[in-house]
Amino acid sequence: MTDADIHEAVAVLRKAVQGWRSPAVTIVSQREGDPFKVLVSCILSLRTQDRTTAAASERLFALAGTPAAMVELSTETVAAAIHPVGFYRTKAETIREICRTLLREYGGRVPDELDELLKLKGVGRKTANLVVTLGFGKPGICVDTHVHRICNRWGYVRTKSPEETEFALRTKLPREYWLIINDLLVTFGQNQCSPVSPHCSSCPLFRFCDRLGVVKSR
Repeated sequence: MTDADIHEAVAVLRKAVQGWRSPAVTIVSQREGDPFKVLVSCILSLRTQDRTTAAASERLFALAGTPAAMVELSTETVAAAIHPVGFYRTKAETIREICRTLLREYGGRVPDELDELLKLKGVGRKTANLVVTLGFGKPGICVDTHVHRICNRWGYVRTKSPEETEFALRTKLPREYWLIINDLLVTFGQNQCSPVSPHCSSCPLFRFCDRLGVVKSR
């Protein structure tokens, strides 16, 4: 994929994903409009399927929707609410520790700057960027495994890690797409451009894709 192709590719992507379910964290951001709930749902989503994340988020937020309310819950109560997300006991401890930090150092508010978010326990660049973009509507590029895989499969970037992909995209991806690229590619990756044996024969982006690393496809 060339730099000139990206505008048409994004237009095609926008149409392609309309029939598919949005990622769980995106749904939380649209429904709640609350950076705190976006942050917590991001933590829950790590190494967890979307359906599980969505259900766990609903159960937890029914018990506590603010940092102050969350710290009043025991770790055991949080863990029981979010089970069976991956590493649910560890995530319960992490969520409560984040809430204590937010109350102690940020007046109970989630910071809207990447560097400040990265100071929170368990928050990496993927989560921090997602909170910035979905929680605050500020420019950022969230790169997860789907974004990293697909951008390299296209040949749009040549990178070895999600972090490298983020910085490469910050250099070349038109700024108008920063807020939407994660939603588009996560949805596309979950439904069309799978890690193993992607659906290349029916892919609307086939003509743009270099298919780098694709050994077997459908």
